[in-house]
Amino acid sequence: MRIITTLFLGLFLYLSCGNNSKTKFTSTEEYINKALDNDTIQEGWDIKENRIAFLESLKNANAEGLFPEDYNLSKLKEFEDKFLLFPDKKEEFHNLLTISYIKYISDLKNGKVNPREIYTDWEIKYKEIKPDSLLLLALKRQKIDSTIESCKPQNKMYLGLKKALKILSEMPKDSFAPISTKSKILFGKKNNQLPLIKERLRFWGDLDKKDTLANSLFDKATKEAIIKFQKRHGLVADGAIGKGTITALNITKNQRIQQIISNLERWRWFPSDLGVNYLGVNLPNYKLYVVENKDTIKEYPVVVGQTKRKTPILSSIIDNIVFNPTWTVPPTIIKEDLIPDATKSKNYFYKSKIKIFDYKNKEIPIYTWKPEDATKYKYVQDPGYNNALGVVKINFNNSHSVYMHDTNHRDLFTNNYRALSSGCVRIEKPLPLAEYLLRDKIKKEKPKVIFDPKTGKPSFEIDPKTGKPKIIIDPKTKKPLDLKKLPKYIEVPTYSLSEIDTIVKTEKTTVVKVSQKYGVHFLYFTAWYEKGQLQFRDDVYKYDDELYCYLSH
Repeated sequence: MRIITTLFLGLFLYLSCGNNSKTKFTSTEEYINKALDNDTIQEGWDIKENRIAFLESLKNANAEGLFPEDYNLSKLKEFEDKFLLFPDKKEEFHNLLTISYIKYISDLKNGKVNPREIYTDWEIKYKEIKPDSLLLLALKRQKIDSTIESCKPQNKMYLGLKKALKILSEMPKDSFAPISTKSKILFGKKNNQLPLIKERLRFWGDLDKKDTLANSLFDKATKEAIIKFQKRHGLVADGAIGKGTITALNITKNQRIQQIISNLERWRWFPSDLGVNYLGVNLPNYKLYVVENKDTIKEYPVVVGQTKRKTPILSSIIDNIVFNPTWTVPPTIIKEDLIPDATKSKNYFYKSKIKIFDYKNKEIPIYTWKPEDATKYKYVQDPGYNNALGVVKINFNNSHSVYMHDTNHRDLFTNNYRALSSGCVRIEKPLPLAEYLLRDKIKKEKPKVIFDPKTGKPSFEIDPKTGKPKIIIDPKTKKPLDLKKLPKYIEVPTYSLSEIDTIVKTEKTTVVKVSQKYGVHFLYFTAWYEKGQLQFRDDVYKYDDELYCYLSH
């Protein structure tokens, strides 16, 4: 007979910031029900080593940014301590162990919170896991530790965040007074807030502990510490203490811990393996990373979606590159930008090189356009350097119709805050990136050869179109090629940057298929640990606090 405890029922309600876990929990519940009915699993918990190993693993849940009490640690320890005293409670104890184990490894694999329930613009795929089967294997082989470890992300960024969480957890308490200043503090000036600022800089390790705190002068050592702090926080590293720097300095250790915990959860959502070669975009850092053989070889500044038109989180494969793309004006921009500007002056269409098409895709004269009929039309901008997409567009399949592209607002890359687009990702100087993605348009395929049974020499090659043999003739000797003279590979020419420039200058739309497999990942992480330093970025879309609220309830 199965015993369902009140703690088990409580798992239904563990997200009190909005009960959005229904879809995920239904799946987990099914696995729990199967496991509770499995007698072999019940017997496996009779082995004390299995129980102790699981309890020890749960004690370390904090290291993953999870909370041991979400998995009933105190109740399980109480059961274990009284295991021999209350044999009639054994089934209840075993059931709770099973529930807690399945819940824990499911959360390690896919996260405690279900992103598909709280974000409509995130394309996050659920990672397959059969926790009941894994539990059965763990109990049989007494491999509780290793099965739990196998469900943890092994991504370098995740491991770094765990290290950062440990570092912060071991740091002393911070009970600093808030820093407040009405104007920017400049090098060489005195300010009564500088002792507080130096205290914070020392706490975070940016200022040497030997430097005095009493001095209210903005000296050289403090400026160097401020620049270091600014770089770690993605701020303009000018050494001046302005509003952004003060805001970052006022963030407490506990707030940073919560930020790291939110980022650990997001990494549990992301794909376990991002791939060998891919483009990764970290939205809060406004950077695109070119990763080859799992090493970052190049970085590009990017512009991402503004807060009211957020760039979605997704993973896909690059499909093609369009040179000299046209731009079809999206509905939001038609409503918010095009109609107001064109109503003031129809010259807007001539200046923007935008053509108007009706529902039959027939171009209509600009002078006939009326604001009241504006939403009935399609608006297409001609290719060119000043096209909204610039001169190159990188396409990949996704359900949000977003892509990466050049831009006609190239001055935006000088801004430190770059959440300014309508949802797509704009890349600074993207033509070298296009060259890189197309440089691998080299098909390395060994020819399929049929040997002459009499001579033992190759005389035919299989035609890939017909599947029939064709004679390989040496153009010089007019005889079948010798095996040693056969080309090892067939190569298709690549696109050089000069060839790309030539295509661009034509201002004609050209689509080139990307033959090699390059993944593309739009990710969101505001904290990481790199080269021994804690890195934090502004939570531009305000995801961190909301997520921590879900996690902590």
